[in-house]
Amino acid sequence: MQSQRFNYFVKLGRKPWKSSYSGTGKQIPIKSSVRNYNHGHNSFGLLFDIDGVLVRGRTPIPAAKQCFRNLIDQKGKYKVPVVFVTNAGNCMRQTKAEQLSHLLEVEVSPDQVMLSHSPLRMFRQFHDMCVLVSGQGPVEEVAHNLGFKNVVTIDMLRDAFPLQDVVDLNRRPKDNVSETKGLPPIEAVVLFGEPVRWETNLQLIVDVLLTSGKPGNALTSLQYPHIPVLACNMDLLWMAEAKNPRFGHGMFLVCLESLYKKITGCELKYEALIGKPSVVTYNYAEMLIRQQAESLGWTQPVNRIYAIGDNPMADIYGANLYNRYLQASRRARAKMQAKGGGEPLAEADEDNPKMTSTELGGMSRVYGVEEFLPEVCSSILVCTGVYSRDQLELPSDPRQMVTEQRIFHGHRDFRFDPDLTQPSFVVQDVREAVELVFQQEGWPLE
Repeated sequence: MQSQRFNYFVKLGRKPWKSSYSGTGKQIPIKSSVRNYNHGHNSFGLLFDIDGVLVRGRTPIPAAKQCFRNLIDQKGKYKVPVVFVTNAGNCMRQTKAEQLSHLLEVEVSPDQVMLSHSPLRMFRQFHDMCVLVSGQGPVEEVAHNLGFKNVVTIDMLRDAFPLQDVVDLNRRPKDNVSETKGLPPIEAVVLFGEPVRWETNLQLIVDVLLTSGKPGNALTSLQYPHIPVLACNMDLLWMAEAKNPRFGHGMFLVCLESLYKKITGCELKYEALIGKPSVVTYNYAEMLIRQQAESLGWTQPVNRIYAIGDNPMADIYGANLYNRYLQASRRARAKMQAKGGGEPLAEADEDNPKMTSTELGGMSRVYGVEEFLPEVCSSILVCTGVYSRDQLELPSDPRQMVTEQRIFHGHRDFRFDPDLTQPSFVVQDVREAVELVFQQEGWPLE
Protein backbone atom coordinates (compact mmCIF):
# COMPACT_ATOMS: atom_id res chain seq x y z
CA MET A 1 0.00 0.00 0.00
CA GLN A 2 2.83 2.40 0.79
CA SER A 3 4.28 2.09 -2.70
CA GLN A 4 0.87 2.70 -4.22
CA ARG A 5 0.39 5.79 -2.03
CA PHE A 6 3.79 7.11 -3.04
CA ASN A 7 2.98 6.67 -6.71
CA TYR A 8 -0.26 8.56 -6.13
CA PHE A 9 1.56 11.50 -4.55
CA VAL A 10 4.17 11.53 -7.31
CA LYS A 11 1.35 11.71 -9.85
CA LEU A 12 0.13 14.90 -8.18
CA GLY A 13 3.66 16.24 -7.96
CA ARG A 14 3.94 16.19 -4.18
CA LYS A 15 5.46 14.16 -1.41
CA PRO A 16 3.65 11.96 1.09
CA TRP A 17 2.08 13.66 4.10
CA LYS A 18 5.00 13.44 6.48
CA SER A 19 7.20 15.35 4.05
CA SER A 20 4.79 18.25 3.49
CA TYR A 21 5.22 19.69 6.95
CA SER A 22 8.27 20.86 8.78
CA GLY A 23 8.82 20.70 12.51
CA THR A 24 8.31 24.46 12.79
CA GLY A 25 4.81 24.28 11.38
CA LYS A 26 5.73 25.87 8.06
CA GLN A 27 4.77 24.48 4.73
CA ILE A 28 7.74 23.11 2.77
CA PRO A 29 8.01 24.80 -0.66
CA ILE A 30 6.37 22.90 -3.48
CA LYS A 31 8.77 21.36 -5.94
CA SER A 32 8.84 22.43 -9.56
CA SER A 33 7.43 19.06 -10.58
CA VAL A 34 3.93 20.22 -9.55
CA ARG A 35 1.56 20.34 -12.49
CA ASN A 36 0.39 23.83 -13.34
CA TYR A 37 -3.00 24.63 -14.85
CA ASN A 38 -3.75 27.89 -16.56
CA HIS A 39 -6.71 30.00 -15.52
CA GLY A 40 -8.80 28.77 -18.41
CA HIS A 41 -9.04 25.21 -17.21
CA ASN A 42 -11.44 26.04 -14.33
CA SER A 43 -10.91 22.62 -12.87
CA PHE A 44 -10.93 22.67 -9.08
CA GLY A 45 -13.14 23.48 -6.12
CA LEU A 46 -12.74 24.00 -2.37
CA LEU A 47 -14.56 22.34 0.55
CA PHE A 48 -14.13 24.16 3.86
CA ASP A 49 -14.88 22.75 7.27
CA ILE A 50 -16.05 25.53 9.61
CA ASP A 51 -15.32 24.88 13.30
CA GLY A 52 -11.58 24.80 13.92
CA VAL A 53 -10.83 25.99 10.38
CA LEU A 54 -12.69 29.27 9.99
CA VAL A 55 -13.98 29.90 13.50
CA ARG A 56 -13.51 28.82 17.10
CA GLY A 57 -16.99 29.03 18.57
CA ARG A 58 -18.14 32.54 17.61
CA THR A 59 -14.65 33.90 17.09
CA PRO A 60 -13.19 33.97 13.56
CA ILE A 61 -9.73 32.51 13.16
CA PRO A 62 -7.57 35.50 12.11
CA ALA A 63 -6.32 33.93 8.88
CA ALA A 64 -9.86 33.23 7.65
CA LYS A 65 -10.94 36.78 6.82
CA GLN A 66 -7.89 37.56 4.70
CA CYS A 67 -8.13 34.18 3.05
CA PHE A 68 -11.68 34.83 1.86
CA ARG A 69 -10.94 38.37 0.78
CA ASN A 70 -8.41 36.80 -1.58
CA LEU A 71 -11.01 34.32 -2.86
CA ILE A 72 -13.31 37.12 -4.01
CA ASP A 73 -12.72 39.18 -7.15
CA GLN A 74 -13.32 42.91 -7.49
CA LYS A 75 -17.00 42.33 -8.28
CA GLY A 76 -17.51 40.27 -5.11
CA LYS A 77 -17.67 37.04 -7.08
CA TYR A 78 -15.88 33.88 -5.95
CA LYS A 79 -12.90 32.98 -8.11
CA VAL A 80 -13.51 29.24 -7.72
CA PRO A 81 -16.41 27.08 -6.47
CA VAL A 82 -16.54 27.17 -2.67
CA VAL A 83 -18.74 25.02 -0.41
CA PHE A 84 -18.79 24.96 3.39
CA VAL A 85 -19.18 21.43 4.76
CA THR A 86 -19.81 21.18 8.48
CA ASN A 87 -20.97 18.39 10.76
CA ALA A 88 -23.01 20.91 12.72
CA GLY A 89 -26.75 20.59 12.25
CA ASN A 90 -28.58 22.66 14.84
CA CYS A 91 -29.79 25.36 12.47
CA MET A 92 -31.05 26.03 8.95
CA ARG A 93 -28.68 26.60 6.02
CA GLN A 94 -29.87 30.21 5.73
CA THR A 95 -28.90 30.88 9.34
CA LYS A 96 -25.45 29.34 8.94
CA ALA A 97 -24.88 31.31 5.72
CA GLU A 98 -25.76 34.55 7.49
CA GLN A 99 -23.40 33.71 10.35
CA LEU A 100 -20.55 32.98 7.95
CA SER A 101 -21.22 36.14 5.95
CA HIS A 102 -20.96 38.20 9.12
CA LEU A 103 -17.86 36.44 10.48
CA LEU A 104 -15.91 36.27 7.21
CA GLU A 105 -17.15 39.62 5.83
CA VAL A 106 -17.96 38.10 2.44
CA GLU A 107 -21.29 37.05 1.01
CA VAL A 108 -22.09 33.38 1.64
CA SER A 109 -25.16 31.90 -0.01
CA PRO A 110 -27.24 29.12 1.60
CA ASP A 111 -26.52 27.14 -1.58
CA GLN A 112 -22.86 27.08 -0.51
CA VAL A 113 -23.62 25.61 2.91
CA MET A 114 -23.89 21.91 3.65
CA LEU A 115 -24.90 20.80 7.14
CA SER A 116 -24.52 17.27 8.46
CA HIS A 117 -28.19 16.49 7.83
CA SER A 118 -28.38 17.95 4.28
CA PRO A 119 -28.16 14.54 2.51
CA LEU A 120 -31.33 13.43 4.31
CA ARG A 121 -33.20 15.17 1.50
CA MET A 122 -32.32 12.13 -0.61
CA PHE A 123 -33.69 9.59 1.91
CA ARG A 124 -37.22 9.92 0.61
CA GLN A 125 -38.25 6.46 1.79
CA PHE A 126 -38.46 7.89 5.31
CA HIS A 127 -40.16 11.19 4.53
CA ASP A 128 -43.72 9.88 4.95
CA MET A 129 -42.96 8.02 8.19
CA CYS A 130 -43.67 9.36 11.67
CA VAL A 131 -40.17 10.22 12.87
CA LEU A 132 -38.85 11.16 16.30
CA VAL A 133 -36.19 13.87 15.97
CA SER A 134 -33.47 14.60 18.52
CA GLY A 135 -31.10 17.55 18.76
CA GLN A 136 -31.30 21.22 19.67
CA GLY A 137 -32.35 24.36 17.89
CA PRO A 138 -35.28 24.38 15.42
CA VAL A 139 -35.28 20.58 14.93
CA GLU A 140 -38.91 20.42 13.83
CA GLU A 141 -38.39 23.14 11.22
CA VAL A 142 -35.18 21.49 10.04
CA ALA A 143 -36.94 18.13 9.66
CA HIS A 144 -39.81 19.61 7.66
CA ASN A 145 -37.36 21.51 5.47
CA LEU A 146 -35.58 18.24 4.67
CA GLY A 147 -38.85 16.65 3.53
CA PHE A 148 -40.12 14.84 6.64
CA LYS A 149 -43.88 15.29 6.85
CA ASN A 150 -44.81 13.73 10.21
CA VAL A 151 -42.40 14.93 12.90
CA VAL A 152 -42.39 14.31 16.66
CA THR A 153 -39.86 16.10 18.86
CA ILE A 154 -38.48 14.90 22.18
CA ASP A 155 -40.45 17.66 23.93
CA MET A 156 -43.66 16.53 22.24
CA LEU A 157 -42.98 12.95 23.31
CA ARG A 158 -42.21 14.04 26.85
CA ASP A 159 -45.45 16.02 27.02
CA ALA A 160 -47.41 13.01 25.78
CA PHE A 161 -45.73 10.66 28.27
CA PRO A 162 -44.81 12.80 31.30
CA LEU A 163 -44.00 9.80 33.50
CA GLN A 164 -41.12 8.68 31.27
CA ASP A 165 -38.56 11.39 32.12
CA VAL A 166 -37.73 11.20 35.84
CA VAL A 167 -33.96 11.67 36.20
CA ASP A 168 -34.28 15.35 37.11
CA LEU A 169 -36.35 15.45 40.31
CA ASN A 170 -37.44 19.02 39.59
CA ARG A 171 -38.97 17.97 36.27
CA ARG A 172 -41.00 15.08 37.61
CA PRO A 173 -44.79 15.58 37.59
CA LYS A 174 -45.92 17.04 40.93
CA ASP A 175 -49.43 15.60 40.72
CA ASN A 176 -50.97 12.43 39.37
CA VAL A 177 -51.13 12.71 35.61
CA SER A 178 -52.54 10.51 32.90
CA GLU A 179 -50.56 9.86 29.77
CA THR A 180 -52.09 11.20 26.61
CA LYS A 181 -52.55 8.99 23.57
CA GLY A 182 -52.43 11.68 20.91
CA LEU A 183 -49.21 10.62 19.20
CA PRO A 184 -49.05 8.01 16.45
CA PRO A 185 -46.49 5.18 16.73
CA ILE A 186 -42.94 6.28 15.98
CA GLU A 187 -41.65 4.59 12.81
CA ALA A 188 -38.06 5.90 12.73
CA VAL A 189 -35.63 7.96 14.82
CA VAL A 190 -33.58 10.81 13.34
CA LEU A 191 -30.65 12.11 15.41
CA PHE A 192 -29.62 15.57 14.19
CA GLY A 193 -27.06 16.46 16.85
CA GLU A 194 -26.24 16.54 20.53
CA PRO A 195 -29.24 17.58 22.67
CA VAL A 196 -29.21 19.83 25.72
CA ARG A 197 -30.63 17.33 28.23
CA TRP A 198 -28.83 14.13 27.39
CA GLU A 199 -30.56 12.09 30.09
CA THR A 200 -34.02 12.96 28.75
CA ASN A 201 -33.18 12.19 25.12
CA LEU A 202 -31.33 8.97 25.97
CA GLN A 203 -34.21 7.71 28.13
CA LEU A 204 -36.97 8.49 25.63
CA ILE A 205 -35.07 7.27 22.56
CA VAL A 206 -34.31 3.96 24.29
CA ASP A 207 -37.98 3.71 25.31
CA VAL A 208 -38.99 4.16 21.68
CA LEU A 209 -36.49 1.58 20.43
CA LEU A 210 -37.46 -1.01 23.03
CA THR A 211 -41.19 -0.70 22.33
CA SER A 212 -41.08 -0.48 18.52
CA GLY A 213 -42.16 3.12 18.58
CA LYS A 214 -44.86 2.84 21.26
CA PRO A 215 -43.21 4.17 24.44
CA GLY A 216 -46.44 4.06 26.44
CA ASN A 217 -46.59 0.27 26.15
CA ALA A 218 -45.08 -2.11 28.67
CA LEU A 219 -42.04 -4.02 27.44
CA THR A 220 -42.90 -7.71 27.27
CA SER A 221 -40.30 -9.04 24.84
CA LEU A 222 -37.46 -7.54 22.87
CA GLN A 223 -38.31 -6.79 19.26
CA TYR A 224 -35.08 -6.83 17.31
CA PRO A 225 -34.03 -5.39 14.95
CA HIS A 226 -35.49 -2.15 16.25
CA ILE A 227 -37.11 0.58 14.16
CA PRO A 228 -34.75 2.49 11.81
CA VAL A 229 -32.27 4.98 13.28
CA LEU A 230 -30.64 7.66 11.13
CA ALA A 231 -27.82 9.65 12.74
CA CYS A 232 -26.11 12.83 11.55
CA ASN A 233 -22.73 14.08 12.75
CA MET A 234 -20.42 11.42 14.17
CA ASP A 235 -17.82 13.84 15.57
CA LEU A 236 -16.65 12.59 18.95
CA LEU A 237 -14.99 15.96 19.63
CA TRP A 238 -15.05 19.44 18.16
CA MET A 239 -13.16 22.65 18.75
CA ALA A 240 -14.73 25.78 20.27
CA GLU A 241 -13.15 28.61 22.30
CA ALA A 242 -11.94 26.26 25.07
CA LYS A 243 -8.31 25.15 25.14
CA ASN A 244 -9.28 21.52 24.54
CA PRO A 245 -11.88 19.87 22.28
CA ARG A 246 -15.50 19.58 23.48
CA PHE A 247 -17.92 16.63 23.34
CA GLY A 248 -19.71 16.27 20.02
CA HIS A 249 -22.71 14.29 18.82
CA GLY A 250 -20.47 11.26 18.39
CA MET A 251 -20.13 11.16 22.17
CA PHE A 252 -23.92 11.15 22.51
CA LEU A 253 -24.06 8.23 20.05
CA VAL A 254 -21.50 6.33 22.15
CA CYS A 255 -23.78 6.77 25.17
CA LEU A 256 -26.87 5.65 23.26
CA GLU A 257 -25.11 2.61 21.80
CA SER A 258 -23.75 1.61 25.21
CA LEU A 259 -27.10 1.96 26.95
CA TYR A 260 -28.97 -0.01 24.31
CA LYS A 261 -26.45 -2.84 24.35
CA LYS A 262 -26.32 -2.92 28.16
CA ILE A 263 -30.10 -3.24 28.35
CA THR A 264 -30.69 -5.63 25.45
CA GLY A 265 -27.38 -7.39 24.83
CA CYS A 266 -27.75 -6.36 21.16
CA GLU A 267 -25.96 -3.80 19.04
CA LEU A 268 -27.75 -0.60 18.15
CA LYS A 269 -28.15 -0.60 14.37
CA TYR A 270 -28.13 2.45 12.11
CA GLU A 271 -30.04 2.69 8.89
CA ALA A 272 -27.70 5.51 7.94
CA LEU A 273 -24.77 7.44 9.40
CA ILE A 274 -24.58 10.80 7.68
CA GLY A 275 -22.06 13.63 7.84
CA LYS A 276 -18.31 13.47 7.57
CA PRO A 277 -16.64 11.02 7.04
CA SER A 278 -19.37 9.16 5.10
CA VAL A 279 -19.11 9.08 1.31
CA VAL A 280 -22.70 10.26 0.80
CA THR A 281 -21.74 13.55 2.44
CA TYR A 282 -18.94 14.17 -0.07
CA ASN A 283 -21.13 13.13 -2.97
CA TYR A 284 -23.66 15.71 -1.89
CA ALA A 285 -20.91 18.32 -1.43
CA GLU A 286 -19.56 17.54 -4.89
CA MET A 287 -23.03 18.16 -6.32
CA LEU A 288 -23.03 21.59 -4.64
CA ILE A 289 -19.54 22.27 -6.05
CA ARG A 290 -20.86 21.50 -9.53
CA GLN A 291 -23.77 23.88 -9.00
CA GLN A 292 -21.40 26.62 -7.84
CA ALA A 293 -19.20 26.05 -10.88
CA GLU A 294 -22.22 26.45 -13.15
CA SER A 295 -23.22 29.66 -11.37
CA LEU A 296 -19.71 31.00 -12.09
CA GLY A 297 -20.20 30.25 -15.78
CA TRP A 298 -17.78 27.33 -15.88
CA THR A 299 -18.48 24.90 -18.68
CA GLN A 300 -15.85 22.28 -17.90
CA PRO A 301 -16.27 19.70 -15.11
CA VAL A 302 -14.56 20.20 -11.77
CA ASN A 303 -11.73 17.67 -11.86
CA ARG A 304 -10.07 18.21 -8.50
CA ILE A 305 -11.51 18.89 -5.06
CA TYR A 306 -9.51 20.09 -2.07
CA ALA A 307 -11.07 19.44 1.34
CA ILE A 308 -9.70 21.58 4.19
CA GLY A 309 -10.34 20.49 7.77
CA ASP A 310 -8.98 20.28 11.31
CA ASN A 311 -10.16 16.83 12.41
CA PRO A 312 -8.12 13.83 11.18
CA MET A 313 -10.89 11.38 12.06
CA ALA A 314 -13.66 13.29 10.27
CA ASP A 315 -12.37 15.77 7.69
CA ILE A 316 -9.24 13.93 6.60
CA TYR A 317 -10.62 10.41 6.90
CA GLY A 318 -13.72 11.45 4.97
CA ALA A 319 -11.89 13.22 2.16
CA ASN A 320 -9.50 10.30 1.73
CA LEU A 321 -12.36 7.79 1.84
CA TYR A 322 -14.14 9.79 -0.85
CA ASN A 323 -10.96 9.88 -2.92
CA ARG A 324 -10.73 6.10 -2.61
CA TYR A 325 -14.33 5.89 -3.75
CA LEU A 326 -13.57 8.11 -6.76
CA GLN A 327 -10.69 5.87 -7.80
CA ALA A 328 -12.82 2.73 -7.39
CA SER A 329 -15.61 4.30 -9.46
CA ARG A 330 -13.17 5.20 -12.22
CA ARG A 331 -11.86 1.64 -12.33
CA ALA A 332 -15.41 0.31 -12.42
CA ARG A 333 -16.39 2.58 -15.30
CA ALA A 334 -13.24 1.59 -17.19
CA LYS A 335 -14.11 -2.09 -16.76
CA MET A 336 -17.69 -1.42 -17.87
CA GLN A 337 -16.48 0.34 -21.00
CA ALA A 338 -14.03 -2.47 -21.70
CA LYS A 339 -16.85 -4.98 -21.49
CA GLY A 340 -19.10 -2.89 -23.71
CA GLY A 341 -21.77 -1.80 -21.25
CA GLY A 342 -23.43 -2.84 -18.04
CA GLU A 343 -23.80 -0.93 -14.81
CA PRO A 344 -20.64 0.33 -13.08
CA LEU A 345 -20.07 -0.69 -9.49
CA ALA A 346 -17.00 0.19 -7.45
CA GLU A 347 -15.07 -2.98 -6.74
CA ALA A 348 -12.52 -3.83 -4.12
CA ASP A 349 -8.88 -4.54 -4.78
CA GLU A 350 -6.14 -6.03 -2.63
CA ASP A 351 -5.21 -2.72 -1.01
CA ASN A 352 -8.67 -1.16 -0.80
CA PRO A 353 -11.39 -3.45 0.59
CA LYS A 354 -14.94 -2.94 -0.60
CA MET A 355 -16.66 -0.07 1.20
CA THR A 356 -19.42 -0.94 3.61
CA SER A 357 -22.94 0.48 3.50
CA THR A 358 -22.05 2.48 6.62
CA GLU A 359 -19.05 4.12 4.96
CA LEU A 360 -21.19 4.97 1.97
CA GLY A 361 -23.68 6.72 4.25
CA GLY A 362 -26.35 4.07 4.61
CA MET A 363 -26.83 3.38 0.92
CA SER A 364 -26.35 -0.18 -0.29
CA ARG A 365 -25.29 1.04 -3.70
CA VAL A 366 -22.20 2.97 -4.68
CA TYR A 367 -23.00 6.47 -5.86
CA GLY A 368 -21.06 8.43 -8.39
CA VAL A 369 -21.70 6.55 -11.59
CA GLU A 370 -22.13 9.89 -13.35
CA GLU A 371 -19.86 10.53 -16.28
CA PHE A 372 -18.13 13.58 -14.80
CA LEU A 373 -16.99 12.68 -11.32
CA PRO A 374 -13.89 14.52 -10.05
CA GLU A 375 -10.57 12.83 -10.68
CA VAL A 376 -9.27 13.28 -7.15
CA CYS A 377 -10.11 14.67 -3.72
CA SER A 378 -7.09 15.89 -1.74
CA SER A 379 -7.16 16.42 2.03
CA ILE A 380 -5.52 19.37 3.78
CA LEU A 381 -5.13 19.39 7.57
CA VAL A 382 -4.87 22.70 9.42
CA CYS A 383 -3.49 23.08 12.94
CA THR A 384 -6.02 25.55 14.35
CA GLY A 385 -8.64 23.14 15.67
CA VAL A 386 -8.87 19.55 16.88
CA TYR A 387 -5.43 18.81 15.50
CA SER A 388 -2.58 20.95 16.78
CA ARG A 389 1.06 21.02 15.73
CA ASP A 390 1.89 20.85 19.44
CA GLN A 391 0.76 17.23 19.31
CA LEU A 392 3.10 14.41 18.31
CA GLU A 393 3.34 14.13 14.55
CA LEU A 394 1.69 11.02 13.21
CA PRO A 395 4.32 8.48 12.18
CA SER A 396 4.42 7.32 8.60
CA ASP A 397 4.17 3.66 9.61
CA PRO A 398 0.42 2.89 9.98
CA ARG A 399 1.11 -0.02 12.34
CA GLN A 400 2.84 2.30 14.77
CA MET A 401 -0.07 4.69 14.48
CA VAL A 402 -2.53 2.05 15.65
CA THR A 403 -0.57 0.41 18.42
CA GLU A 404 1.40 3.23 19.91
CA GLN A 405 0.17 6.70 19.18
CA ARG A 406 -3.44 6.88 18.06
CA ILE A 407 -6.75 6.09 19.69
CA PHE A 408 -9.52 5.75 17.13
CA HIS A 409 -12.01 8.58 17.63
CA GLY A 410 -14.11 7.58 14.65
CA HIS A 411 -17.50 5.96 14.86
CA ARG A 412 -17.89 2.35 15.99
CA ASP A 413 -19.15 1.22 12.57
CA PHE A 414 -16.23 2.70 10.61
CA ARG A 415 -13.15 0.52 10.39
CA PHE A 416 -9.91 2.16 11.44
CA ASP A 417 -7.80 2.38 8.32
CA PRO A 418 -4.77 4.43 9.49
CA ASP A 419 -3.90 5.28 5.91
CA LEU A 420 -7.11 7.28 5.62
CA THR A 421 -6.17 9.55 8.53
CA GLN A 422 -3.01 10.78 6.82
CA PRO A 423 -3.65 14.09 5.02
CA SER A 424 -2.26 14.97 1.64
CA PHE A 425 -0.86 18.16 3.19
CA VAL A 426 -0.48 19.74 6.62
CA VAL A 427 -0.38 23.54 6.93
CA GLN A 428 -0.70 25.95 9.81
CA ASP A 429 -4.02 27.58 8.95
CA VAL A 430 -6.66 28.08 6.28
CA ARG A 431 -4.78 30.94 4.63
CA GLU A 432 -1.78 28.68 4.02
CA ALA A 433 -4.13 25.95 2.81
CA VAL A 434 -5.67 28.16 0.13
CA GLU A 435 -2.27 29.53 -0.91
CA LEU A 436 -1.06 25.95 -1.27
CA VAL A 437 -4.02 25.00 -3.48
CA PHE A 438 -3.60 27.98 -5.77
CA GLN A 439 0.11 27.28 -6.02
CA GLN A 440 -0.65 23.67 -6.90
CA GLU A 441 -3.06 24.78 -9.60
CA GLY A 442 -0.88 27.56 -10.97
CA TRP A 443 -3.54 30.20 -10.31
CA PRO A 444 -2.91 33.76 -9.13
CA LEU A 445 -4.51 34.27 -5.74
CA GLU A 446 -4.39 38.05 -5.41
